[in-house]
Amino acid sequence: MIRAYKFLLRPTVRQSQALGEMLRDHCSLYNGALQERRDAYRHSSKTSIKYGQQSAQLKEIRAFDPERQGRWSFSSQQATLRRLDKAFQAFFRRVKAGEKPGYPRFRGVNWFDTVEFPKGGDGCRWDSTPHDPVTRVRLQGVGHVRVHQHRPVKGRVKTVSIKREGRQWYVVLACDNVPAEPLPATGAVTGIDMGVAHFLTTSEGAHVENPRHGKRNADVLADAQRALKAFPRRKRENRTAKHRRAVEKVAKLHRKVRRQRLDHAHKAALALVRDYDQIAHERLNIANMVRTPKPKPDPQAPGAFLPNGAASKAGLNRSILDAGWGVFLGILAQKAESAARALIPVDPRNTSRTCPECGHVDGENRDGEKFQCTACDHRDHADRVGAWNVALRAGLALPDVA
Repeated sequence: MIRAYKFLLRPTVRQSQALGEMLRDHCSLYNGALQERRDAYRHSSKTSIKYGQQSAQLKEIRAFDPERQGRWSFSSQQATLRRLDKAFQAFFRRVKAGEKPGYPRFRGVNWFDTVEFPKGGDGCRWDSTPHDPVTRVRLQGVGHVRVHQHRPVKGRVKTVSIKREGRQWYVVLACDNVPAEPLPATGAVTGIDMGVAHFLTTSEGAHVENPRHGKRNADVLADAQRALKAFPRRKRENRTAKHRRAVEKVAKLHRKVRRQRLDHAHKAALALVRDYDQIAHERLNIANMVRTPKPKPDPQAPGAFLPNGAASKAGLNRSILDAGWGVFLGILAQKAESAARALIPVDPRNTSRTCPECGHVDGENRDGEKFQCTACDHRDHADRVGAWNVALRAGLALPDVA
């Protein structure tokens, strides 16, 4: 099993400066490689440059600039070039699929926050001072950086990534061969229905409330963004101290909401995994669910448009994104795999419109949170009906409908 561990770094002042320089130089390498690809393709020969060709140039680049590019790990620079190559592969894949292409862009220093070391012991070493009770990670060009290791690392460390978030630095370890930690069998099964009024509802009718972290912090975030809007756009090195503080405040609030959402998702997923041996959920395509409605041209008035419900849909989209269903389902899958639980995705169509008693499907069956079958008059909470139908589609053995 593969698992990632994320730990806070506690670098010294000089180490923080060195980490910032490492990001800057890798960003410069990324942008230079991107410019080379652009220039080659704009040439009349339409030359296409691949990762192997750019990786072969690293030795000369490091010899030409030993103070900057020659200072850092060769393998981490290869990982940066591989990152650019993946961006181009994704670009060509989207072009072929007819999607919005999204050509790879140049990265500013503020938008390049991660350096990856693809192999432990090559330019970096996890737990570089095993004789010391304080955990450290050694990075080429930086030194032994102290790590706040709050949990044990299991498995074999494959890759080490250094990530900047605001003023804090983190180390992310990707480990394989992590042993599973099966939980005792409970004999219970359930289906869950994701929602907005309630975060989720189980087939037993238990609700998990939606904390709405984004909505609760919306006013404070709006004030911070208005304060930031008062400053003209400037490059980072040309910003005043007040401007920098305004930028950091907005970023800090966004990080707070993200962490609150992650914390809630972890707790909700862990509760389900502990209580049930088999869990069925809807296979949701969230990208399609939050897609903006297409405009409706008015055939009677050229250039005019008919109402398409975009305003109300925008509010629903915000609520769906604020709930963080995709994040939760990903965490649930990880925890279920680790605990040896069965997670079963099913088709979500008409789950809340199908009567679990007689099987009648009708859009009139549901009215908000109320469910009343137009055929057999069965009544229940609409979210519980959806969760029940999810479990039935997964083939789970449930007790009779109450």
